[in-house]
Amino acid sequence: MNEILEKEEIGEKIKRIRVYNPLIAKKALPGQFVILRVDEKGERIPLTIAGVDEEKETITLIFQEVGTSTTKLGLLKKGDKILDLVGPLGKPTEIKNYGHVCIIVGGVGSAFVYWMGRSFKEKGNKITTIIGARSKNLIILENEMKQISEKLYISTDDGSYGEKGFNTQILERLLEEGERFDLVLTAGPIPMMKKVAEITKKYNIKTIASLNPIMVDGTGMCGCCRVTIGGKTKFACVDGPDFDAHLVDFDELLKRTSLYKEQEKLSYEKFLQLNQPNLIDEKD
Repeated sequence: MNEILEKEEIGEKIKRIRVYNPLIAKKALPGQFVILRVDEKGERIPLTIAGVDEEKETITLIFQEVGTSTTKLGLLKKGDKILDLVGPLGKPTEIKNYGHVCIIVGGVGSAFVYWMGRSFKEKGNKITTIIGARSKNLIILENEMKQISEKLYISTDDGSYGEKGFNTQILERLLEEGERFDLVLTAGPIPMMKKVAEITKKYNIKTIASLNPIMVDGTGMCGCCRVTIGGKTKFACVDGPDFDAHLVDFDELLKRTSLYKEQEKLSYEKFLQLNQPNLIDEKD
């Protein structure tokens, strides 16, 4: 159980792994996630399920190595096992025929929404996708998103690929030009999702944000993932992770996700000092 059957790098420090877990593969639905622990000293981290293969009894996970735990996970090789893997957690995305669905993602947000997007497509929706990243080497799943999208737009902050600028600028331009969407689904950096919500609210477009706050147990017991939705406290692990973007208190969410930045930085620096040879071998 939890054996890594496939592993590949699909972007700069972005890995895709397929993990053997029949129970999760059988039950998981688009929008749900798992919480895993790489080893006995590891922290528990949430990762959105990027897809399942019921025949092979595997789930797909995509992650970017940004700290100690994700770098540890990235060091695991084909044949290695993840110590703990719990799921599926959270409420699945409501998949139905809305009409025209716009998917707008930033960073590794494509990993969160590709399975959702494919499911929306299978329900007969028209899909427009807008992908944004800092640079070309951080664009992932372009071909996969292209296959399910009638229109695909790409932007990079530095102009190294697609349009130069932010993906929210593309969304705003499309709406100003008369494009109409029946649903907007967004995932990625919190400031980006906040801007998406501000834009779509002006046009009264139903908008869903897939949130990824700090989590520990994934059952609502610890309270770490609490978010304010329409003035009420919700727990992303059991009430979400999808919420009405127009009701999310993004400023509070940003502050909460930044609470442990200093500790995370110190942990990562210490980890790098202790594991430099392993990291060099992995790069080779």
